[in-house]
Parts: sequence; structure tokens; C-alpha cells
Amino acid sequence: MAVENTLAGLGDSPSRKEILAHWEPENKEFWEKYGKKIANENLWVSTWALTLSFVVWTLWATIAAQLNQVGFHFTDEQIFTLAALPGLVGATCRLFYTYMPGILGGKNWTLFSTALLLLPIMGLGSALQDISTPYETFVMLVAFIGVAGGNFASSMANIGFFFPKANKGLALGINAGVGNLGVSLIYLTAPLLLGWNLSSFFGEGLVNAAGNTVYIQNVCYFWAVPTVITLALIWKFMDNLPLPKQSPKSMFSIFGNKHTWLMTWIYTCGFGSFIGYSAALGLLVNREFPEVSFAFAAFLGPFIGASMRPVGGWLADKINNGSKITLWSLFVMLASCIVVLLGLQAHSFTMFFAAFLLLFLTTGFVNGASFRMIPYIFNNPFHSSLVTGFTAAIAAYGAFLIPKIFGWAYSNYNDVSPAFYVLIGFTVITIGITWFVYARPGSGIKC
Repeated sequence: MAVENTLAGLGDSPSRKEILAHWEPENKEFWEKYGKKIANENLWVSTWALTLSFVVWTLWATIAAQLNQVGFHFTDEQIFTLAALPGLVGATCRLFYTYMPGILGGKNWTLFSTALLLLPIMGLGSALQDISTPYETFVMLVAFIGVAGGNFASSMANIGFFFPKANKGLALGINAGVGNLGVSLIYLTAPLLLGWNLSSFFGEGLVNAAGNTVYIQNVCYFWAVPTVITLALIWKFMDNLPLPKQSPKSMFSIFGNKHTWLMTWIYTCGFGSFIGYSAALGLLVNREFPEVSFAFAAFLGPFIGASMRPVGGWLADKINNGSKITLWSLFVMLASCIVVLLGLQAHSFTMFFAAFLLLFLTTGFVNGASFRMIPYIFNNPFHSSLVTGFTAAIAAYGAFLIPKIFGWAYSNYNDVSPAFYVLIGFTVITIGITWFVYARPGSGIKC
């Protein structure tokens, strides 16, 4: 009867607006006849918009190492602080971006939040052409880039409602996994843009310490073009669904549960490491291995980490044990981090970079497998979604904390080793939590 009523209410040739008003993806006839096409259109545009957001969020990491080479005079601590600011702002934005599609509509909010990206990238493009631009101006503009990091929360909160339960996991996996690839995309394209003479469009370049002309502003201005195209795609193909308007006060219902905090810690070790190392790796190589031409290899780590995320989730499903995959991956992450440190101390770039690639790979496994654990720990779907959103927000602070830890180590010890001692210790604690609470035989929780 529900099927007949829904389709009868739509009529023979319903408009898109009427279909959205009667959205029932669990109704198989509705899904096949009307829902699938609209849902997939929203998914693909949402996924590209999220990929663009990750490009902009980590854009500064590809520029920072160039600053002092073209005439700016910033200290190590200032450079690493700038690299950390987008992570701080992005993670904070995630805490409330989750609710915006429900308040303003998924299409409306995606359109606004994507258009907002034009302001910092255009402002930075201008600031980078003048070596007298003060540090405080860069602080403001680089922090503004951080709003791009919040888009993950609103994108994931919006797109899942378009799909039936049987397709929701794949849809969210595509949205998150492909979106994360934006980190490797900016690392892949930045070296090309730095050397591409587009002075007739984007202004003159600056001469670096090696006597080569580089066009730092290209890395910003170029992405304004895809952003405008993306706005047109959002306007044409995305929709506003009547989403549940959850009050931020509902978040308090999860804070009394210890597993909220434990899973946040575990996921932060995974995603926080992924996004934090992505933000700081270029600077770290520039500082420790100045003789190495790293530009065209910088994309590899983020690409591997993002690509392995769905594999980690798939493996967790395959053996029906996300905690076991998470634990094994954490052990490999620990070993990789130790070898990275040894590579730094031996000044062996080969050892350092090979271990770092393995480290990125393990972050992908941890991210996919630990996210799979949450629905099994929190049986209530409402609580599960809240915990997922909260852990994703807190973990994003890794993009702030890891560059800041590196900057602290250089500022106080003129050596990055103490930073890795902190990160190794964090990983050891995470292994202990994962084993004792979730993976240990007899723990009482099968996840």
C-alpha cells in the first residue's frame, strides 16, 4: 500500500520537486523509477565538490616551502604555524557544519560553502605576489582556507539521505574516499602550476634562490576556475532534501559514553595522522633533505592513504572484525613511524620516504576499519551517526597538531626527533586502547 500511495501521489510525470517531496529510497519501485538517477547525480557532484574542498584545504602545504626561497623571511615556527592553521579552522568548522544541510538544505549549503572558497584562494593569490606582505595577513588568509576542511562533515551528513541502506555504505565510501584524493591532487598539480608561466592571466612570477622563476600565485588562482565550474554543477544537478533538523544539543547524548572518546582517540591516530602528515610532509622534506627534489613525489603518500581507506573498510567487513584490522594496522604504523625517525637520524631519504609511504598506507587501513567499528559499538543509528560526525571533527585537528608539533620541536630543539617521540608515544597508547577495550579476547565487544 505504501508503494502504491507514494507512486500514485507522484502522478504519471512528476516534476523533480514533487519527487524530492516524496523521497522514499527504501521503496524499491520508487528508487528504480525516480530515486537512483537523482541520488547518483547528487553523489557525483557532491564528491567532486568535496574533492575540491580537500584541494583547497591542503593547498597551503604545497606553497609553504616556497616562501623563504622567493624572498619572504619567516621563521620555522611561523612557517609550520601557517601550515597548521587550516587544520585548526577546518576541524572546528566540522563541529557545526554537520547541521547546516538540515538547516539550509544540502544544495543551498554546498553552493554557499563552495563559493566561500573563492575568497581565500583569490586573496592568497594576490598576497603571494608581494614579498612585503606581512605575516599577519598570511595568518588571516591561510586560516580562512580552513573553512574548506569543514565541508567533509556537511557533505557526508547530506549525501547519505539520498540512498537506501543497501547502497548507503558504498555512496558514503565514494564520497569520502574520492574526496580525500583531493589531497594528492593538489600535490600532483602544484609543481606544474608553480612552473607554468601564466603571467598574462595571473601576474608575474618571483625568482627563487636557485635563480628560477616560480609562479606561486598560480596554485591559488588556477583553482578558482574549477570552483566556478563546480558552482554551476551544484546549481544544475544537486537538490535540497527535507533532512532532519537535529539540534546541536543532541550531541550531548553521546558524551557520557566512554566509547565516544575512545573511538575518537583511535580515529584521530588514523585520520589525524593522514591529514597532519599531508599538511607537513613537504615542509619536513624541505627542512631535512633540501638536496632532494621532492615536488613530484609529494602526492604519493596522500594518494596511497586515501586509496587504502575503502580497502580497510572492505577488509574489516570481510573478516567481520574492524578492531582486528585496526590493531594490526596500528602495529605497522608504529613500526613505520620508528623507521621514519631512524631515516631522519641517518639522513637517509630512501629509508625515510619508503617508511613514510607505508605509514600513509596504514592510516588508510585504520581510517576505514575504525569507522566500520562505530556502528557495531553504538547500536542506535542516531548515536552512531553523531559519534561518526564527532570523531571526524576531532580527528581533523591532526592537520593542526602535527605541523605545530614539528614547529615546536624545531623551535625548542632545532631537531624534529622530539616530535616523532611524541607521535610514537601516541601510537603506542592507541594500540593499548584498541587491544584492551576492543580486540582483546573476552573484551565483550565484537566490532
